[in-house]
Amino acid sequence: MRPLDPRLVRRSSGVRRLLAASVLLGLATAGLVIAVAYVVAEVVARRFDGEPVAALVTAIAVGLGARALVAWCHTAVSARAAATVKAELRDEVVDDLLDPRRLGARPNSARVVALLGPGLDAFDGYVGRFLPQVVLSALVPPLVLIAVASADLLSAIVLTVTLPLVVVFLVLVGMVTKERIDRRWQALERLGRHFADVLDGLTVLKVFGRRQEKGLREVGDRHRRESVRALRLAFLSSLVLELFSTLAVALVAVSVGLRVVEGHLELGPALFVLLLAPEAFAPLKRLGAMFHDSTEGAEATAELLSLLDHDRHTGTAPAPDLRSAEIVLDGVVVRRDGRAIPGLDLAHTRIRPGELIAVTGPSGVGKSTLLSLLMAFERPTTGYVLVDDVDLSTIDPVAWRAQIAWVPQVPGLVPGTIEDNVRLGDGESSRDDVMAALRDAGAADLPLDRVVDESGDDVSAGERRRIAVARAVLRVRRGSAHLVLLDEPTAGLDPEREAAVLRTVRSLGVTVVVVAHRPETIAAADRELQLTSRMVLA
Repeated sequence: MRPLDPRLVRRSSGVRRLLAASVLLGLATAGLVIAVAYVVAEVVARRFDGEPVAALVTAIAVGLGARALVAWCHTAVSARAAATVKAELRDEVVDDLLDPRRLGARPNSARVVALLGPGLDAFDGYVGRFLPQVVLSALVPPLVLIAVASADLLSAIVLTVTLPLVVVFLVLVGMVTKERIDRRWQALERLGRHFADVLDGLTVLKVFGRRQEKGLREVGDRHRRESVRALRLAFLSSLVLELFSTLAVALVAVSVGLRVVEGHLELGPALFVLLLAPEAFAPLKRLGAMFHDSTEGAEATAELLSLLDHDRHTGTAPAPDLRSAEIVLDGVVVRRDGRAIPGLDLAHTRIRPGELIAVTGPSGVGKSTLLSLLMAFERPTTGYVLVDDVDLSTIDPVAWRAQIAWVPQVPGLVPGTIEDNVRLGDGESSRDDVMAALRDAGAADLPLDRVVDESGDDVSAGERRRIAVARAVLRVRRGSAHLVLLDEPTAGLDPEREAAVLRTVRSLGVTVVVVAHRPETIAAADRELQLTSRMVLA
């Protein structure tokens, strides 16, 4: 596990500010540690010689107070940074999930809940405590070693030899801990998914009298066992880390003590070394104690960043007029999750202005992916989508989508009336325009004032599709859409309403690409684009 993912530094201003403040406060901490140790050693040595030490005692009090103030500032800055990072990532994840480019590629809801809940809660330990301690562990021990070497070279050599052993142990602990935390995180995600599935199907389970306590208990027990294993490892590793550092300090103490007794080392430098020796190991011990708290935060960081790291279209070129533009898919291949089997494979396909193309093929061959490419929701792994010889990835996606009417498999609805949903994005349409669009979509029976709730559960799948088709028809009739993309628009419709939708699609007079399975829909098209593992153009 990397202590800090570079992607987090690039994304979060809070992390960058935290690291800068941690470096400054870490240097101040190291300086105060050395200064206080030196003054304390001088006080003890001078008392043995009978010299006055009142001024030095005051200096010790000031040094300890300054060290406490620096530690408080470090804690406050770290806590503020953790809250900032959590807010930044939560906002970015929510914005990303609401981004239209995510439509059709939503992550599992249980995964999102686990990341935005327990995952971000773990940032308090990861960003608020672990990352600042990483900086202290990198700054304080080398400065302490330099200070020890200035007083006693042999002690510095002993510490230099033993410190890497503690670092090696931390690395070994990290390797084992990561495996444990991965298993615990998987158990937590599995618990979330199982619980979400039970809630989704609660009505059906209740109707058929199926009880789910046993399954939930088993999944919960698995998560509990993984958590206990991780805690057990944390306690054992802290014990061994403490033992290593104690033995190293004991070696220095024995060496220093013998040389003081034999007169080879003065009392002041000896006390200075003895006071600093534990401080060389203290940051590493605290880092080891915090490591287990941080691993879940680091795992959540990796999951969140992988969730956010997907291709985004950032083109700025003006969008061609789709009323006369020809779209060419040249050597397009889309691969999903690194699989060898392409999610879509098109050798060379042209979509001419005003054409109605029916896209057919078995499930999973890439029909919806083709529409996603045309909407600029994703880019091809290889090949190009060209619009009048202009690469689609260079075109402004907002201007491009403004000319497209899209009806996905599960159309989106907003809280409000059916009229509001049909008029969505086109507030200037009259009530008569909305009624005509519903009539053309075979939905004349739907009352305009019928209220649709936030979830849309009170609308059937067929009604939802007809509302979405009416919305697309309205945009075409108003002249704002010149390309219509339909993903199985007649699924769930009876033959009469299906015929009405097909007549409407046929009469639009704009370029239409429709994913179809029914023979009637295919027959209404100008051309069939049949997708297989390799594209075949009929």
